[in-house]
Amino acid sequence: MIFKKYFHDIVIGFEAIIANKLKSILTALGIIFGVAAVISMMAIGNGAEQEILEQIKMVGVNNIIVTPSQVSTDGSKESAKDQPGAKKFSKGLTLLDLKAMQEVIPTISMVSPVISYHYSAIIDGKSKPVVLEGVNSNYFSIFNIKLQLGEIFRQIHADNGQPVCIIGDNIKTVFFNQENPVGKSIKCGQIWLKIIGVVERRDFTASASDEMGISSSDNTIFVPAQTILMRFKNRALIRADEVEASNARRRMIIVTGQNELTQADDKNPNQLDKIILQVKETEQLGVTANIVKRLLLRRHSGLYDFEVTIPELLLKQQQRTKKVFNIVLGAIAGISLIVGGIGIMNIMLASVMERIREIGTRQAIGASRKDIVAQFLAESTLISISGGIIGIVLGIILSKIITAVFDIKTIISFFSIFIAFGVSALVGIMFGYMPAKRAAEKDPVESLRA
Repeated sequence: MIFKKYFHDIVIGFEAIIANKLKSILTALGIIFGVAAVISMMAIGNGAEQEILEQIKMVGVNNIIVTPSQVSTDGSKESAKDQPGAKKFSKGLTLLDLKAMQEVIPTISMVSPVISYHYSAIIDGKSKPVVLEGVNSNYFSIFNIKLQLGEIFRQIHADNGQPVCIIGDNIKTVFFNQENPVGKSIKCGQIWLKIIGVVERRDFTASASDEMGISSSDNTIFVPAQTILMRFKNRALIRADEVEASNARRRMIIVTGQNELTQADDKNPNQLDKIILQVKETEQLGVTANIVKRLLLRRHSGLYDFEVTIPELLLKQQQRTKKVFNIVLGAIAGISLIVGGIGIMNIMLASVMERIREIGTRQAIGASRKDIVAQFLAESTLISISGGIIGIVLGIILSKIITAVFDIKTIISFFSIFIAFGVSALVGIMFGYMPAKRAAEKDPVESLRA
């Protein structure tokens, strides 16, 4: 009933917008860009939050990552250089450390070593650079890695160091295309490996941190850890040719007068590149990490030549930080809506002064103050809603452009569209009321004289 009563006033307001197209578009610009900013900023925030959740899923739950500290050029550990016991000897991370953790710490449910090397995979003259990783069967459960074909390592494979492997999806695509690779062989270095499984493809984000244990499995060949140690390389064993090569490099440095070794000359003494632990309960993460630190310090002669990271806690901290950042982004974008509302109010106040004769004429032929309020309020609200609709379309397009050009994940939610549109309509009503009230208060006689 109310809508029918004021329908004629709304029509007049709509006709006034059509009659002044350019002014109406310029008035709506603030709302258009404000709504577009809110939607695109919230889309970036949603994308960032989703990315964190995916990383948590990829990292697995309740995991602890133990990695070696960076080795300094003199062979000592950077984190241990200034310690009183820095002259003591440590073998670095070894399988014995892993076994000690399994035996001593009851809160650990699963554990896996990680030994990484870069090789070229070769089949029928075709070559591809790959990462060769030595792990055990627990690794796939810890990181929620599923197979699309074949099976995971069996105990007999690990115990005997058999030349078997599980390949990533990209390796299957490059070498086997549509064929089933299970049962076939692939060459890494001088060793032929029998393929027993293929890993499912996983969406991997560039921002995923390797120190958190997240790495792409698509270009990886997984083999039992014992296979790497027996058939490829065991850094815990010192060979005579390696010692001679190292001494030769150092003699060359003395002759040429260089002050430090290059990165290629750095020697990694650690048998393992990582130790992945999974704790039974989330509440036990902090306590278990402290026990791991104390155990390793005792086994490494008091040298702090390792780092213990809890990826889930770091990611959740990132998530909290990004939520705060998203709120700030949304607030900044929301300010532009307020600025747009102020622009509507200014233009409508100016419009009232320009249309004094029109207001007086309408009042003279029987229009009430409520009719005048309805007319100007309808104008401001229609401009704001129209700007909101255009802004929604622009915001969606802007989000797609951000994803395509800057490779930033964006997720447009119905909630952000609803909020942006609702706020734009509310801004039109709130900032349009004062000019509408000012127009209704005009004396009809004075308006006609103007």
